[in-house]
Amino acid sequence: MSVYFDNAATTPLAPEVLDAMVPYMKEHFGNPSSIHSHGRKTKSAIEKARKKVADLLNTSPSEIFFTSGGTEADNFAIKRSIDTFNLTHAISSPLEHHAVLHTLEHLQKIGKVKLSMVNTDGKGNIDYDHLRDLLQGNSRSLVSLMHGNNEVGNLTDMERIGELCKEYQALYHSDTVQTMGHYVHDLQKLNVDFVVGSAHKFHGPKGVGFLYVNADAKIKPMIYGGAQERNMRGGTENLYGIIGLAKALELAYEEMNEHRTSIEQVKLYMIEQLKHKIAGVDFNGESGNLDKSLYTVLNVCLPPTDNADMLLFNLDIHQISASGGSACSSGSDVGSHVLRALDRPKDRGAVRFSFSRYNTKEEVDYVVEKLAEMYTVSDLS
Repeated sequence: MSVYFDNAATTPLAPEVLDAMVPYMKEHFGNPSSIHSHGRKTKSAIEKARKKVADLLNTSPSEIFFTSGGTEADNFAIKRSIDTFNLTHAISSPLEHHAVLHTLEHLQKIGKVKLSMVNTDGKGNIDYDHLRDLLQGNSRSLVSLMHGNNEVGNLTDMERIGELCKEYQALYHSDTVQTMGHYVHDLQKLNVDFVVGSAHKFHGPKGVGFLYVNADAKIKPMIYGGAQERNMRGGTENLYGIIGLAKALELAYEEMNEHRTSIEQVKLYMIEQLKHKIAGVDFNGESGNLDKSLYTVLNVCLPPTDNADMLLFNLDIHQISASGGSACSSGSDVGSHVLRALDRPKDRGAVRFSFSRYNTKEEVDYVVEKLAEMYTVSDLS
């Protein structure tokens, strides 16, 4: 059996999404900036896709900007908000995706901002009282706190953060890459200035995403050199990627409750089976708590072993695809910055299993069986 449990890294393309994209790969190929009929047709398709995304998020199409993905969108929001509004202070957490952390750390290094890290507890939960203290004790700030953690699944309270930011006139950016398409984001009800989506996290194509920019937080362009995206991002649009993104998000919203129920059942079943089959198993962050974590992510803390670094290798031998953390860090030997921040023991193997609507309990049985064999028979040797 081959099992794909790495959906937080990327999801398989939904067949309906491919069907929507193919005509724009084969027949409707005009440059959207061209004024002839071929160009007008594709320009119209992009604007319909933009309106679809905006409608789903309950906002205006003028506040949606298509990008190459989540990393660009995060950079766009952070760099340009600091530059546009002359901000000198930013607040984030040590658990953020590197698209956020590395960008803010670079801006601090070159003297653009002072960076403050909000306190988190041993499970990775935000200390909201400390966030208030940081907002109160500094100049106008940019707050960048993700909605759902890509490694341990912790959810933040976007409404609470938004109200604090409103109280202290801070700008609020949230990396919503892991929750977009899995949770409802009503942008009329949230006091948030920037949110981010990446199509390949909700069964859309790779290489395309979007940034929502609140009309009250209009920022400077990210890429100069063309009038695309209303002069905010020069360069010929990823036409069929944008079509696929809108279709994928539409499907995600239409079937969200059904998919959530299905995925939660798989996650809960895996928690139960791991506890039953492997003594001493634990869960990193809040990922084992369905009320406080992404229903798509389970970060498993396995019993101590001298061969914890062989865990993913052994899973791969059995055709099980999972992750030790963020896919953006795989292949490097630095380990997970999130698990380091949570001070997790190094002799305990950590595996992030992440699920989609295509996963089954039968796959869970296979994965748990192989893990149990490793720990009771071979001890990963």
